[in-house]
Amino acid sequence: MKERDFEIITPDDEIFENLGDLGAFRTGGKTEREIEEDYKERAGFVEEKLWNKVQRVGKKISFAKDIMALFSYMKDPFVSWHRKAIVVMGLVYFISPIDTIPDIAPLVGYLDDLGVITAVIKFLGSELIPYYDSKYRK
Repeated sequence: MKERDFEIITPDDEIFENLGDLGAFRTGGKTEREIEEDYKERAGFVEEKLWNKVQRVGKKISFAKDIMALFSYMKDPFVSWHRKAIVVMGLVYFISPIDTIPDIAPLVGYLDDLGVITAVIKFLGSELIPYYDSKYRK
């Protein structure tokens, strides 16, 4: 096997100048602070639009209780914004009129929404269970 050359990073490198500033580590071209601001903007969109969508389609879908649990999880101040961001993106997909399968298609219109919501629930696992109780942390 060929040996690889590794570059040794010393404390003199610029990445170590300010370890307290997580904004120094860039993710996808954005600092952590920018990502958190983007999350807050999208969370506001979810709060504004979610109730209209649930009122309109709540009778047609079987996963309305899951939507409500995810919303409660998103509003919990004790959950880190990193975890909430995943929930927000799932709820934005549910709210958005642009879908893989249009919601107006009979019988299958909400299957893609169900798939995204199910994936988010699976990701969160048992962490979401208490949020099905409407009185949890209120």
